[in-house]
Amino acid sequence: MAAPKTAKSAPPLLDDDKTVELADMFKMLGDPSRLRIVTATLEGPRAVGEIAAMLGLSVSLVSHHLRLLRATRLVSPERRGKQIFYRVHDQHVAHVIRDMIAHVNEEAE
Repeated sequence: MAAPKTAKSAPPLLDDDKTVELADMFKMLGDPSRLRIVTATLEGPRAVGEIAAMLGLSVSLVSHHLRLLRATRLVSPERRGKQIFYRVHDQHVAHVIRDMIAHVNEEAE
């Protein structure tokens, strides 16, 4: 017997490995410093020193967080000469972050 059709399609299912990968991404964003770093890259590529100055964090701490964020594909590096700039990995990540920013900025109903 076929499954009943619904007006909305079901969200894609994740296998166990992809579920863990997605949970790791959300864990990375659960740290306020890492979330601030990702939001700093939404408007375009930024150098480590620029991110550190914007957020009032040390360059070494920002570099450490960027390594973790790169490993979970939340930010990507872009080399320009000797300097590396970081940007949000792709529009999927940017969309999720922007939507959640809009959500927390909404007035409670």
